[in-house]
Amino acid sequence: MIFNTEAFAKKYALRYTMILAVLLIAPLVVYVGLLLQIDEAKVKLALESQSKQIINSMQKYNNSDKVYHFPRYKAYQAALYDDKYQAIFSTLDFAPNSFTEGFHKKRNHFYYIYTLPEDYYFGANYLLVSTKHVANKIYYFAALVMIAIVLALFAFSFLLLRNFSKPFEKLNNQLDNFIKDSMHEINTPLSIINLNADLFANKYGNNKYLQRMKSASKTLATIYNDMDYLVKQGRVEHKRQEIDFGEFINNRIDYFQEIANLKEIKLEADVGTHIYYDFSKTKLQRIVDNTISNAIKYSHMKTSIEIKLFTDEEGIVFLVKDYGVGIENVEKIFSRYYREDEAKGGFGIGLNIVKHIVDEENILLHVTSTLGKGTTFQYKFL
Repeated sequence: MIFNTEAFAKKYALRYTMILAVLLIAPLVVYVGLLLQIDEAKVKLALESQSKQIINSMQKYNNSDKVYHFPRYKAYQAALYDDKYQAIFSTLDFAPNSFTEGFHKKRNHFYYIYTLPEDYYFGANYLLVSTKHVANKIYYFAALVMIAIVLALFAFSFLLLRNFSKPFEKLNNQLDNFIKDSMHEINTPLSIINLNADLFANKYGNNKYLQRMKSASKTLATIYNDMDYLVKQGRVEHKRQEIDFGEFINNRIDYFQEIANLKEIKLEADVGTHIYYDFSKTKLQRIVDNTISNAIKYSHMKTSIEIKLFTDEEGIVFLVKDYGVGIENVEKIFSRYYREDEAKGGFGIGLNIVKHIVDEENILLHVTSTLGKGTTFQYKFL
């Protein structure tokens, strides 16, 4: 019943942002890959140029000179190797992993191998020129663009979805107010019907017509309580208190006995005493009422319904077993508005409420059913 525009916009804005970001970032990844290739080509060109400068320097060396000063550069390192890959001279701070002529890369070291003529350059066979290079600017640019894309997409999606959902929020609020007003209007005549039916029965005695009327009003009251729970869901905190489970369930059995009597169904109660549990009465009533009312609704005429309450090693067990039509699809019965038999009436919200409470309170629910033979609902309160 609650429609939150902000929560709706945030939820779906995140989804759309992720989808659109993937579509937009894919071309960015390709573009960044091209930038890295261009950047690497520039590094290779610089290394090749540097190696030529070193070779020119060695070619200009006059053998009459006593000492040859090997060129040194701040951004580059160099080395000379013999034919056995032993260093003749080196300023490297790493060991190369290949001596094949051409360009190589080892982690963040780019290096160029140039094969030298034999017995010409101080007995060296290989010249290696290296530089350290990390494309930080490209990665930084890519990260900024990606962040900008994600933020822009999220902001745009959020604003669009928020404005888009505002009419729905308004309509939902109007519908919610209408339901609450309707619930209030229904409660008064329903209470009057129940009160006067009881007064009439006390004065003139019960008859089948009065029983049908009281049964119908109780069925309507169950639907009313389900609707009331839905309207208040998420807005009202259901306080927990110590409940005598046995007394509570016996009271609900007495309440539903008149409905069961119309189908000549016997409610066989085996309810333990002095079983206490800290729980919400409102939530417990929704579990018990919906389970028993469904068992009556889908039971065959002149059958029985077993209602048990007992404790075991793990906790408190509440069990309702009927001998009715059974359930074809156990998983679907907890879906809102789902009804296996349209002719039986109802809105299909009772078991959905039960499932929500069970999940919220960590209650173990086990349902077994056989078509044409009946269904068992077992709740375990840990």
